Amino acid sequence: MSLNQARLNPIFVLINIKSITMKDFWNDRYSKDQMVYGADPNEFFREQLQHLQPGKLLLPAEGEGRNAVYAALKGWQVTAYDFSKAGYKKATALAEQRGVTINYQVTDAMNFDCKPESQDAVALIYAHFPHALRQELHQMVIKWLKPGGTVILEAFHPNQLSYSSGGPKDENMLYSAEKLQDDFNMLEIRQLSEVEIQLSEGTYHSGAGYVTRMVAQKKANI
Repeated sequence: MSLNQARLNPIFVLINIKSITMKDFWNDRYSKDQMVYGADPNEFFREQLQHLQPGKLLLPAEGEGRNAVYAALKGWQVTAYDFSKAGYKKATALAEQRGVTINYQVTDAMNFDCKPESQDAVALIYAHFPHALRQELHQMVIKWLKPGGTVILEAFHPNQLSYSSGGPKDENMLYSAEKLQDDFNMLEIRQLSEVEIQLSEGTYHSGAGYVTRMVAQKKANI
């Protein structure tokens, strides 16, 4: 795209300005010495993974790699991505420390490439995106899953705006059960709940919080 074309498309310019800003934000957060969300996996993710046979697992927006490394320790072949180079460095260091290998790519949701029907599971753990990007990513997740594959999701609910335990401050980036039911209506939704929980995930997810949780399976005929 030429500079003149970009000038004619203010939406394109706005998206890219926001993208740069968010990269800076996450690189700054993940540059801290400590694991800012802890080194242990998300509890809901850990619980749900116990019910599945290890296979190929994809983790979008994986940050510092806590869930990816845990899954690799449990025998999963893990691919993860995030647009933060600082997150990548901490994730690969954690994997090396724990003696496992993960395929971690530095890219964003719009540029990540995955073969259709190649993943046994996709886990979206606090993978928050604006409305249009969220819908597009979730449709891609459905395509990436093998028939019978599983989506595991935990994200902050709009009620989280009343809590101080973390998460986006923009309601557009928070996920209700209704939104997820619409996004994943082609899947068989096995579990979908909106619930208050106690978070203990490092500095930035700590205390009472309100989340939406989902487990869904791709039907064989999709």
